[in-house]
Amino acid sequence: MFYLERSKLQSEPSLEEQDTAVSDWSERFRELAMSARYPALKSYYAAGMVAPDTPLEQVPLVAMDFETTSLDPRNGGIVSIGLVPMTIHRIYCSQACHWVLKPRAVLSSESVVVHGITHSEIEAAPDLSLILDELLLQLQGKVVVVHHRGIERAFLNAALKARITEGIEFPVIDTMELEARLWRRRPLGFWARLLGRRPVSIRLAQSRERYHLPYYRPHHALTDAIASGELLLAQVADRFDADTPISALWR
Repeated sequence: MFYLERSKLQSEPSLEEQDTAVSDWSERFRELAMSARYPALKSYYAAGMVAPDTPLEQVPLVAMDFETTSLDPRNGGIVSIGLVPMTIHRIYCSQACHWVLKPRAVLSSESVVVHGITHSEIEAAPDLSLILDELLLQLQGKVVVVHHRGIERAFLNAALKARITEGIEFPVIDTMELEARLWRRRPLGFWARLLGRRPVSIRLAQSRERYHLPYYRPHHALTDAIASGELLLAQVADRFDADTPISALWR
């Protein structure tokens, strides 16, 4: 996941402002299956999505993370994708996928410093269009787990529009948003700010630390996908139940 200072992404109200509310993703997928034109995208929607009242323990999940050229999907591109299938009981690392891609946007020196993927590595890498069908197949029928949905959902939507002239919609469980529910319910008061107190960090590493999860070196798409998946398992164990409906978590 590409962080400049990740604090620049930490204003949770902006996450909600970017979203169109969907209460029933299974119904939305039925609508999208009728209108989608690209065959693999049409198949993705036609495979369906779980109903809103489906218990968490019955929901197929896939943790996903992107490394990108910038934080802006309007002029940035995807450099790598990591994803790993999971449930609320297990992460299937043996089924994980990782792709390094050649973005259409310029690979800045700043982003190279962050994720370590160099110009020479992307020169021989495929464009997203060459792995798109496989990616959609891997996502089929699963709810996506991310840490900050403003990256993965926005970048994939923009990338598809640029390549197949239609975007993509999909439900996500945002582990950063779940932390925000717990730690950002109310802004710091005047005296807290005067005393120099800072909001609790909901960055991935700091969130994992609160659940006593191990430290992983950041900015590798597959590692960050696994880290997000593990964080979700800890969050569910801490304050949700196996029979909690998926509608309580997805967006």
